[in-house]
Amino acid sequence: MDLHLDVKAPFRFVAYGDTRFHDPKDTEAANPAVRIALVQAIADVNPAFICFTGDIVYNGFDANDWQVWDSETKAFRDKKIPVYPALGNHDLHGDEKVALGNYFQRFPDLKNSRYYSVRAANALVLVLDSSLQESGGPQGQWLADKLDHVPGDVDFVFLMFHHPPYTSSSDAKAFGGGHSARAPEQALAKELEARQAHARYRIVVFSGHVHNYERHEHGGVTYFVSGGGAAHAYPIERAADDPFQSKQVNYHYLLVEVDGQQLKVTMNRLDLSTGKAVWTQPDSVKIAVPAAAAAAAKR
Repeated sequence: MDLHLDVKAPFRFVAYGDTRFHDPKDTEAANPAVRIALVQAIADVNPAFICFTGDIVYNGFDANDWQVWDSETKAFRDKKIPVYPALGNHDLHGDEKVALGNYFQRFPDLKNSRYYSVRAANALVLVLDSSLQESGGPQGQWLADKLDHVPGDVDFVFLMFHHPPYTSSSDAKAFGGGHSARAPEQALAKELEARQAHARYRIVVFSGHVHNYERHEHGGVTYFVSGGGAAHAYPIERAADDPFQSKQVNYHYLLVEVDGQQLKVTMNRLDLSTGKAVWTQPDSVKIAVPAAAAAAAKR
């Protein structure tokens, strides 16, 4: 499934996930106040589109959870902001047929496709379903074909899927919950890094699942973990060489600003611990296409 968004560079979009839309009275599943504040802040930014890294709702089979999505994201539809989601494990909870029915009812443009591409100006977004094979099977073949035939006017290839290839979180060292990187995503990362070594475009990966924010850089590929959308965030015992260090919980969204052969990704952190929204930007990074990065380094 290939979608085309009529935007021109420079443009900006938002990436975030693990929102777990659900009955706001049930605060065990997520922090509803955080979820609502993030939606409003993102709508106020007026992005060209929004990408979800998965776990949109708490239980994909539950029609009531999706009705909370309908009501709490009205601001997105009022502003006609397109939403491009990746499926998370919570979105598939319960009877998978029922869960997918609820999901595709909200995103009819996907035409029942669990993985798809979006072309936006000089960027190509490849959205995967990490509950399916990523390096084999129909989805893996589709992805390989897309990466084998990246159009010549594409400067950035964004991949969006739920489970992160790199994380300093783990099942063993969890503060109230945590997730280790899985073998399929680790294998996919090695494939992406092998391609990046010879690519004229820059590959950037966005994932969720871990309820916090992380940034990792391997083989010329930048990996973002953006799972601070309202599912209860937890501290991470970060590795010493992680580019971003924080002992805090980080509810947040990522603002991605694409301008020619360079982009900027800024983490916008929300703190509601005092009852009043406090916004900070504790991490921001610029990423350039390989040729532009090499030219800048020679100056």
